[in-house]
Amino acid sequence: MTIRDVILKIESRLPLQQAENFDNVGLLCGLPERNVSGIMVCHDALESVVDEAVQRNCNLIVCFHPIIFSGLKTLTGKNYVERAVLKAIENKVAIYAVHTAFDNDLFGVNAGICEKLGLKNTRILQPKKNNLKQLTVFVPSEYSGQVREALFAAGAGSIGFYDECSFTVNGHGTFRPVEGANPFSGQQNIRENADEDMVSVIFEAYKQGRIITAMKEAHPYEEVAHQVYQLDNDHPYSGLGMFGELEEAMEETDFLRMVKEKFGLHVIKHSDFTGKQIRRVGVLGGSGADGIAAALAANCDAYLTGDLKYHDYFKAESRMLICDIGHYESEQWVAQQLFEILSQKFSTFAVSKSSEKTNPVNYFL
Repeated sequence: MTIRDVILKIESRLPLQQAENFDNVGLLCGLPERNVSGIMVCHDALESVVDEAVQRNCNLIVCFHPIIFSGLKTLTGKNYVERAVLKAIENKVAIYAVHTAFDNDLFGVNAGICEKLGLKNTRILQPKKNNLKQLTVFVPSEYSGQVREALFAAGAGSIGFYDECSFTVNGHGTFRPVEGANPFSGQQNIRENADEDMVSVIFEAYKQGRIITAMKEAHPYEEVAHQVYQLDNDHPYSGLGMFGELEEAMEETDFLRMVKEKFGLHVIKHSDFTGKQIRRVGVLGGSGADGIAAALAANCDAYLTGDLKYHDYFKAESRMLICDIGHYESEQWVAQQLFEILSQKFSTFAVSKSSEKTNPVNYFL
């Protein structure tokens, strides 16, 4: 099995196209055609993690945060990023990052936080926008089933927990082959009437190329009449953050104690108490100041995230308890989540989880 084979399987579960545009996800270094000796999962691919991978004979590291993010122009070992990348290259270890592809996943980072908190009825806090398209194609009625099957096989018609979704309307079309045409039916310069179906499917934008190719290959016509529309619908199953409800409402201090216990925290920074009970909770792993407005709009009683700045706490407007639980602390289960996903994908192949501590924050108590 090559690194490319492994990547294809990973991306069948975590498409990189659902990552944020600013992110540097995917294969960061390494040759995709190299055979895989072992896979190691980690949070950050630091130099110590690369050392561990070499010791374990793992030549592919699948990490959450990309060690190469921006501004890397040289590789001389002058900082922790360059030292890690140099060591990986020297030891023929590939590094692959998932980051916001996993942040935006319905079962990703934020789903893990919700599970730890025991939240029910969870939904995406900030759904991805302009990520859905609709295809409408006109096809002879006797071939519409064949075209639909090809569209479904290419990934069209998947909506949340349903797939093979489509809508078909029967009607009558006309066409006239002119000089140069090689028509499926009819004669040149004679208008033809055809019994046709209008088949419509929804799909995620990144699938468009393969869906259009599959449609044309399955369609009997020389020229395939079709339209693709950009939808304004939010994607209800992909996006940053989540929110849900606790089984029972809690006093604010009791809620904070519960969070400290479940996350193993030394301290929680938070905004002023609102005097309300906590029932609906919003979460966004990592740096989540941008999700405060969405949490307020979702009528959350509390919002958990990391990396908040001084002025971010004022945005609570006395309506919501804003809590900074730490960047790493909010993502602390990511490596385990990735390990479980890859262990399922590669049940007969060695997948291990790094034992190296990568959280750079310590506390003096």
